[in-house]
Amino acid sequence: MASTPAPDERPLTFTERARRAQLIEVTIDLVAANGYAGTSLARIAQGAQITKAAVLYHYPSKDAVVQAAYQHVLVSLVTTVGSAVERAGPGEGPAAYIRSMIGHLREHPHHTRMIVEAVTNQHQDDDRSQRWRNLAEIMAVARRERGLAADGNLRTTAIMIGGAINGIVGERMADPDYDTAAAAEELVQMTELVLFA
Repeated sequence: MASTPAPDERPLTFTERARRAQLIEVTIDLVAANGYAGTSLARIAQGAQITKAAVLYHYPSKDAVVQAAYQHVLVSLVTTVGSAVERAGPGEGPAAYIRSMIGHLREHPHHTRMIVEAVTNQHQDDDRSQRWRNLAEIMAVARRERGLAADGNLRTTAIMIGGAINGIVGERMADPDYDTAAAAEELVQMTELVLFA
């Protein structure tokens, strides 16, 4: 007699995929509105209009559903930024990175809050250096494309740009009227001076 595969070993049905997508969206909204501590399995279930047991069918714990929501947000951000950099071409990669990173987080404020809450309240195994490494490589490619040597301390430049992006996004969280599009353009201009002057 064949055993039934565990839920994680078999392909998900259309309904299961749709339910998980709904739980992720509900979790993002709840974490954005109430913070990590103010989001519970009961609130997630209520937001999805299902029972707590139904949430636990899909995710074994609050941390698991929050982690799934966090990963969803990261994939969305990385996909948006990666596509923008690719469309811009090698010489314009740094500007596209800055504009798309800030623009995506401006257009998805709940994603921004989700990232902050997940990083602050859960142990993340993400390689923190990956962000600056990716940006440093984008800058090195842009410098080569413009006929400049790719040497220099691009790590430090990438860390500074990443910090500036975090500051701009943080300011927008504190002041919804803060013009992040204008701030992104100022950061692009500063970056161009550092990289290409």
